[in-house]
Order: sequence, then structure tokens, then C-alpha cells
Amino acid sequence: MRFLAVLFAVLAFCAPAQAQLSIEITAPGVQRIPIAIVPFAGEGALAPGITPIVRADLERSGLFRTLEVPPLSPAPTEASQVNYAEWRSRLADAVVLGSVAARPDGRFEVRFKLFDTVKGVDLSGVAFTLSRQQIRTTAHRIADFVYEKLTGEKGVFSTRIAYVVKRGPKFELQIADADGAGEETALASFEPIISPTWSPDGRRLAYVSFENKKPVVYVHSLVDGKRQVAANFKGSNSAPAWAPDGSKLAVALSRDGGSQLYLINPDGSNVRRLTQSSGIDTEPVFSPDGQSIYFTSDRGGSPQIYRMPAGGGEAQRVTFEGSYNVSPRISANGKSLAYVSRNGGKFQVSVLDLATRQVQVLTDSDKDESPSFAPNGRMILLATVIGGRGVLSAVSADGRIKQRLSMSAGDVREPAWGPFIQ
Repeated sequence: MRFLAVLFAVLAFCAPAQAQLSIEITAPGVQRIPIAIVPFAGEGALAPGITPIVRADLERSGLFRTLEVPPLSPAPTEASQVNYAEWRSRLADAVVLGSVAARPDGRFEVRFKLFDTVKGVDLSGVAFTLSRQQIRTTAHRIADFVYEKLTGEKGVFSTRIAYVVKRGPKFELQIADADGAGEETALASFEPIISPTWSPDGRRLAYVSFENKKPVVYVHSLVDGKRQVAANFKGSNSAPAWAPDGSKLAVALSRDGGSQLYLINPDGSNVRRLTQSSGIDTEPVFSPDGQSIYFTSDRGGSPQIYRMPAGGGEAQRVTFEGSYNVSPRISANGKSLAYVSRNGGKFQVSVLDLATRQVQVLTDSDKDESPSFAPNGRMILLATVIGGRGVLSAVSADGRIKQRLSMSAGDVREPAWGPFIQ
């Protein structure tokens, strides 16, 4: 039971919290792409503007270095106004230009283009129509476009994260942009909320709530705010995980004695037991292809990570380094396994290359929990304890880029990074 005490340490929240997350980046030794983002012509009509958000997104990735752009009058907006040699002299490898124009219907049109100054080419652009309420969403989409064009990977600035925060005696399940802004409360309760997990389409969250004085699994629609009970059996109902097609959940139940894994439909129907071990089986997660389930078990004497067929069958041990490995999470390409390992008394996020079997410890903190891959596999979101309180952090899958998303007060735990927005 020792590792379960760590898994549920989230229940020991303390202190009230402020909502806004702040960003701190440490990325030593990382080559960053120098990019100039020229303030969009006319963006003063859309406070706080588009370009400050785009700059912040790209900087936060750790892969870009945004350059200071002196006031330009008039602000360039077209390809014909781009002097590649001049921008190269300013040490910019890429330039973003754009404009904002009001429409007769009260909305706005944002146009932008991206230029490669090294090759002297126009890398294309996009036009968006938006309302004032969609400023941040549009800026994140522009940052995603730039990121993908210059790195070849999909950007995740438009995605969302979920996490739990405690404000005084109240627990809140929060949904926010990937940068922590625009937070909204999906659920507030005077009892703990744990283990939020996103459905593959990003429209629902499954989580565990103790509002009935026992752990119950709920499925919560983010479209209309309605929710339904997915698992409320005798004993503990915990650790929900969505199948890649969204048709079912894997959960840990103690309905038949001991914690074992089950498959269940999101509406609570069609319950089917998967494991039959004498140990504690918990924390299931599906492989991206839906063919396997990774999970935590102490069936071998200490908590380790195992893999079994998604339909049930023999389980094989996956982690062998160390005597304590829990909370498995799989990258979107199925090649890397992130988890929490105990190293010299510290609980840290490690990543296992499933092909080479190489293990890398990614963090240098003491009490990490709940790792969660970004949908492009580039970053891993996690909760850690610093100065006696929980904060959100992120680390790149290669360990070279680190971020901290901290609140001004209180404890924040149980992060989950949502899927790409369809």
C-alpha cells in the first residue's frame, strides 16, 4: 500500500490559490531559432494584441528567441515590404508580419505571413476571422502555425490543460489554455478531486470525486457541463483512462476485493474485469494504438509498470531499474514511456525509450507526480512540490528544456494535458 499513499498524496492540499499561472523557463544549451514578430498593423484595436501572445508562446517552447523589433512606420504587412538582407542583419532567421482589420459585422480579420530570411522565401500564412473573445485562441493558432512551419512538428499552444487547485476548503477542477491563461472551473467541491483525464476528442473529462465521501468516477462534458457516473461500485473506484477511440474507460476497482483493472463504458455499462492478480493493480493507460494497457502493480513485490493486451491476458513487466516506478504515460507515437521513479529518496519523472530500453531521469526535483505528455510528445507536464506547495512544471522529453508554471499561492496538482483541438 505504500505506493498508493504517494499516489493519493494529492489529498493533503493546503493554502488558498490565485488563478493566474506564471511562466519561468530554463533551457541551458538549447539552440533557439531567432525570430522577429513585427507588431501587427491595427492590432491596437484588439487589446492586449495578437503579437505579445504569439511571442510568449514561442518563447515558452524553449525553441525560439524572439528579437526586439524597433517601431516601424508604417508597419510592414506584405511580402513586397520584406527586405530579407535587412532582417538577416538584425540576426532574424524568420519574420512574422500581419494586420488586423475591423469588419462591418463587428468582428475582426487577422492576416499574417511567415518569412524565412535565410532562404529568402515566403512560407505562407493564414487569415482568421474572430471576435474580441477569441483573441487568445487566434494568437495561439498563429503560434502553432509558425512553430510547425519552422520545426516540422505540430504546435500545442492551442491545446488545453486540466489540473486541480485547492482554494481554502474548496477543491476546483480547472481548465486552462496551455499557457495557463483563460482558466475556468469545471467543478468545485469541498471534497477532493483527483485523476482528471481527457477524452480523445477533448470534449469530456473523466475524473475521481470524493463528494459522496468515497471515490467515484465521473465523466464530465465540457460542452454542456453535464456529467454522469461511470463507476460507483462497492469499495474504491479510481484511475480512469480513455481508450483511443473514446468508446470505453479502463478503471481500477476494488468491487471484488483488492484493486484490479476493469473495462467499462463511459455510461457505466458493460463492466469487464481485466486483471486477476494477488497484488494491487492501478493507474491504467492505453497505448496510442489501443492494443495494450500499461499499468502500475506491486504483484512482483514492489510497484513497477507492466503491459498487457487491452482485451485482457498475460502481463509483462516493463520497468526494471529501481524498486519504485509508478504513473505510466505513453507518448503519442508510442515510443516513450514517462513515469515517476524513486531515486535516492526523491520521486522524479523518468522516461524510458521502449525500443532501446534506455532510461533518462528528466527532473531534479524531490516530489514529482502525475506526468502527462503534450499531444506532440515534445513536453511533459507534471506536478511537483517546491517550498512546501504544489506547482505545475514541464520538461521536454529529452530533458533539455524546463518550464515552471507556478501559482502565487496554494497547491496545484493532478495535471493532464489535453489532445489537439479538432
